[in-house]
Amino acid sequence: MAEEKAEEARLEAEETQAEMRAKAEEREMMGAKHMALPEDFIEHSRNACREMREAWRSLLPPGFREHRRAARREALLAMRSLVDATLDRMIEMTEDKPQARRRRKTRIEVQ
Repeated sequence: MAEEKAEEARLEAEETQAEMRAKAEEREMMGAKHMALPEDFIEHSRNACREMREAWRSLLPPGFREHRRAARREALLAMRSLVDATLDRMIEMTEDKPQARRRRKTRIEVQ
């Protein structure tokens, strides 16, 4: 009877170890930090996002997107001209500096 209990405990321990190894392999395959989400959850989330975008689009007048896009483009062009002007100024400063900006010591007489 004691032998049967020992054998039963040994088999239970082996099953537990096998389960632990299987879970470790599963975590290793999916990444240790997170478990994979069910495919139907992912599909539902994508559909919900798509529907939300469509709902917002229906609230805005048709010309809004066109004007927003044009305004974004103009803002980017303004930033580009600012960067270009700054770069031009920096280049001019580096080209002029070695030649024109040499200082000389001047003696001032005090009376």
